[in-house]
Amino acid sequence: MINTRINNVLEYLEKSASKYPSKIAFSDDKNSISYEELVLKAKIVGSAIAEYGLKQKPIGVINEKSVETIIVFMGIIYSGNFYALINPEHPIDRKNKIIETLDNPFFVLSKKYEKQIDSGLNINKYLSIEELLEKTTINELELLNIRKNHIDIDPLYSMFTSGSTGEPKGIVVSHRSVIDFIEVFVSEFEFTKDDIIGNQAPFDFDVSVKDIYTTLKTGATMQIIPKQKFSFPTLLLDFLCEREVTTLIWAVSALCIIPVFNGFQYKIPSKINKILFSGELMPIKHLNEWKKHLPDALYVNLYGPTEITCNCTFYTLPQGIYEKESMPIGKPFLNERVFLLDDNNELIEDANKQGEICVSGTALSLGYYNNKTETEKAFVQNPLNKYYNELIYRTGDLGFYGNDKELYFSSRKDFQVKHMGHRIELTEIDSAFLKIDNITRVATIYDKENKSIISFYQGEYESAEIVKKLRELLPKYMIPTKLIKVLNIPLTDNGKVNRKKLMEEYYE
Repeated sequence: MINTRINNVLEYLEKSASKYPSKIAFSDDKNSISYEELVLKAKIVGSAIAEYGLKQKPIGVINEKSVETIIVFMGIIYSGNFYALINPEHPIDRKNKIIETLDNPFFVLSKKYEKQIDSGLNINKYLSIEELLEKTTINELELLNIRKNHIDIDPLYSMFTSGSTGEPKGIVVSHRSVIDFIEVFVSEFEFTKDDIIGNQAPFDFDVSVKDIYTTLKTGATMQIIPKQKFSFPTLLLDFLCEREVTTLIWAVSALCIIPVFNGFQYKIPSKINKILFSGELMPIKHLNEWKKHLPDALYVNLYGPTEITCNCTFYTLPQGIYEKESMPIGKPFLNERVFLLDDNNELIEDANKQGEICVSGTALSLGYYNNKTETEKAFVQNPLNKYYNELIYRTGDLGFYGNDKELYFSSRKDFQVKHMGHRIELTEIDSAFLKIDNITRVATIYDKENKSIISFYQGEYESAEIVKKLRELLPKYMIPTKLIKVLNIPLTDNGKVNRKKLMEEYYE
């Protein structure tokens, strides 16, 4: 009997290579590679790594996002191991904590980062990317044996997030979880070989998983947008137009860059037909700028933490300008169960009652690498099921069902505070700010020590004018204690507000 079930993401690559051998699979600002070349080079890299006898181990990668990095990722998969990218720009201390968590793994890194070892980076065993790419030998027999022993719950990658602990936690995701998600994702939004995906996300952020594996699954092309382009909206728009990008799967903050700096007055990337966003609440006024200039594109709000493999819910926006003040996170993807639990672990089904968003399904990750304590806190038995094992992931996010029966995100549990006897969602304050004209970005933080609500904002108004306008939108106890005007709200590498840096730079 022939087994047609996919159990390894390399099958995406190999099937696309057989259909479109000479087609460009990935391209950056310096290099590009066809599907046929990618299979060849990845097998060479995989054969070289396999010589070290590693099996189902994390292989650390230190390099910027590039075609080279994609080759290394695929090579690591061919070798029967899984990749863990470490951003070369991160502080040495954070990188060493990740290395310690991974139990001092074997590394692949670009030669230009070897000097970081002399500066205190705790790497013992490594190969340079340049050395690997110069090799020419493929051990087909060894690669075949590795594939025969592979099962779909073997790890594919580990991505590190700090979460609420401040310590990096390595989320381990299996082939099965990625395949389960990508099959549905590609079908739901009708991706095809004709798509040209403009990659914004760093490769240590799970939004890039959607870019990479949607490309491989469909035989599309992925254009890797250099990070520097996002500091110059005109150059970013030039890139999107020159590379004829059709699809953006971006963090909200990245999408906001273009309307904030009036980029559409310079150029409209008219080939774009799909815009999918996630990571934070999308400011409606920035969304409508996109909709105004690209009215026929598909717009989708995606939700989901890295622990459940990319996303668990989606909301496809209606055509035309979006008139509502808030946006749902929508319905679960096929084969994912998303529900709300209250503080007593009871199921919430009524409208406007808040609870923690919980997720069950094949897309759940394998937990945190080398961190049993944190894994057992977040991945737990479903309290609604006392009859058999059913793991769920408790997201730490709060949500509710609207009167329209759609699911809405409220805030992180961490962002819900008690102030002047009232329970307050800090994101509600942010939403009020963004209703004020000429306020482009905002981040509200609670100073527990001084019992103060601090709002950092970008915009034209001074604080006295904003307070006057906020009084029309918020009860008195929700008016920020202090408003701080900033030139730019700093972001993490993942495109989310860097609250720690905000406090350090602007608040005394």
